[in-house]
Amino acid sequence: MSSLSIARILAGTAIAAAVAGSAAAHHGWSWAEADQVELRGTIHSISFAPPHPTLEVRAEDGVWRVELGNPNQTQRSGFVEGQAKVGDEIVATGNRSEDRNERRMKAVRIVVAGKTFDIYPERIRTN
Repeated sequence: MSSLSIARILAGTAIAAAVAGSAAAHHGWSWAEADQVELRGTIHSISFAPPHPTLEVRAEDGVWRVELGNPNQTQRSGFVEGQAKVGDEIVATGNRSEDRNERRMKAVRIVVAGKTFDIYPERIRTN
């Protein structure tokens, strides 16, 4: 194998590792605080598009992005299209962004119209 071929393989491996690392950082929990908070508001928009469903929630302090689990995980919780609509009241429990300038949360549980959807049941902490 030539040194050019080896260099290409190493470059490809480095790029793949960088992409995988950024995807893990985006989809993981590293950007979120350890403590859980409760967010109350009204659903402003709903998206079930990949990579994961999201809600925009209008709260007293502005509009928050509430990220749910991957599509299969969110569906297993029972939260599927039609379970909520724009204007519904919501209570989201989850981990907010470590960046306090960002109104963003990874939800472990949401409650819409009195119905509870446990997105990450193993991560829910009750006081």
